[in-house]
Amino acid sequence: MPVRGLTILVAADDGDRLHAALSFAAAGAARGDRVRLHLHELAVGLLRPPIRAPADADRARAGIPMLAELLEEVLALGVAVSVCQSGLALYEIDLATLDHRIEAQGPVGLLAAAGDDRLMVF
Repeated sequence: MPVRGLTILVAADDGDRLHAALSFAAAGAARGDRVRLHLHELAVGLLRPPIRAPADADRARAGIPMLAELLEEVLALGVAVSVCQSGLALYEIDLATLDHRIEAQGPVGLLAAAGDDRLMVF
């Protein structure tokens, strides 16, 4: 029986929620799961430099990866990361300024790609 993939949707402009979503994406990828992570609309703004979350200083003191580090780890693990075209427009972000491994995708494309994946929403 084929293993279902994992699609993670981040819908909030909240760096700590994105950190949690990235943590689950990394865990799934480390298990060998096919994982995709999508930042919807307001969440896209979290990718503007500097990439950080409110609790990053506490995480650094505890030896936990900060938001930017965790994003890099997830991309290195092969997680398919996409951002909403509306979010790019909302924040006037040019996709070319983001990491080349991040793609633009709308809701229709995300749902079509997700198929019967498990879905987590942050």
